[in-house]
Amino acid sequence: MMRIIFGLVLALLVAYPPLFDIALFGATKAASCPPLLAFAAGVVLWPRIARRIRRWAK
Repeated sequence: MMRIIFGLVLALLVAYPPLFDIALFGATKAASCPPLLAFAAGVVLWPRIARRIRRWAK
């Protein structure tokens, strides 16, 4: 499912170049904000951490 969504988003970015520019601008702004990067890393890694240390999930 995620592959299909990723493919659709990638196709949309290639087919509509101004959308690519907006996405690139947003990604650049997000990458230059350390708190946002820390939050994103926590969101992505939390399920893995919670599975490893089961007491934290409760």
